[in-house]
Amino acid sequence: MTMNRGFITLGIETSCDDTAVAVLEGQNNVLSEFVSSQVNDHAPFGGVVPEFASRKHMEAILPLIRAVLKESGISCPENEIDLVSVTSGPGLMGSLLVGVMAAKGLVQAWDVPLIGVNHIEGHIFANIVNHPELKPPFLSMVVSGGHTEIILVRAFGDYRILGNTRDDAAGEAYDKVAKLLGLGYPGGPVVDSMASIGSCSRYNFPVPMKGRNEISFSFSGLKTAVLWEVKKLQEKGSEIPVEDICASFQRAAVDSLVEKLELAQEFTGIDQIALSGGVASNSHLRKTLSEISQRKKVDFFLPPPGHCTDNAVMIAAAGYNAFHRGERSDLTLAPSPSWQISNHM
Repeated sequence: MTMNRGFITLGIETSCDDTAVAVLEGQNNVLSEFVSSQVNDHAPFGGVVPEFASRKHMEAILPLIRAVLKESGISCPENEIDLVSVTSGPGLMGSLLVGVMAAKGLVQAWDVPLIGVNHIEGHIFANIVNHPELKPPFLSMVVSGGHTEIILVRAFGDYRILGNTRDDAAGEAYDKVAKLLGLGYPGGPVVDSMASIGSCSRYNFPVPMKGRNEISFSFSGLKTAVLWEVKKLQEKGSEIPVEDICASFQRAAVDSLVEKLELAQEFTGIDQIALSGGVASNSHLRKTLSEISQRKKVDFFLPPPGHCTDNAVMIAAAGYNAFHRGERSDLTLAPSPSWQISNHM
């Protein structure tokens, strides 16, 4: 049996197209983590193919579990693992099912407790792992390919969605614009890179929901504006200035995110803001929010890039916290693809 270790949680994340497994000691000490990415598998299709994703998860999950246990120095998991934490929603049904069934098999074999974790709560805990000083209440903006939400974290386990998107998520809009411009998948990093050398003022794309006194997002109109601009250029036979379009699109998208986050901060008066999700790696968004935090004297928290995207460390951390505040799951745990972290205020 491993000596001199604290509470050990095995985390499993399979909500979309990344298979991730991690071993966490306590709330913050990462002993091991591995991620098997499917980006190259789905790139030819320009997006995630759900049935294909679930098959790839089945291929990857057990080798990853063996790998994290080995790297963590755990040779007898039935004596050394204290909890198995798994994403049970929201996400793709088939992908979620692979992780949940694997977790249920492990807890039966090892005779340890099980916790089903909300994927969005996991993203909130990506910052808790990396910033132990971050305590509720705080605002958490989760921005990814499938989610764009501002959440009031009143206490761990007590969440209120202040606003979310009416249509496309921010990351989804990035992917669609990248596909429109022939930049490949995933779109976020390449659009960000192109934008860094383009002119953000060349095209006056609309800032979604600008000036409205409501905390909500909508990116479909912005995506459509980019589409029509590209069509006009093609009809004229003009060269498409990809860098300028990316920069102008990114300016509008980030301005929308920042405006609504500032509105939420003014509405709540909370001076701690955490950003997570894949789009949290966006250089322009990070730079803009850092400038705002300095100007408004609010504390701004970001996880490292590897913990912005889907990962199992955040799921292990969220599960650890949920277990120690008294929550439990059992073998009736089932995937919930549309699981909401809370209701609107």
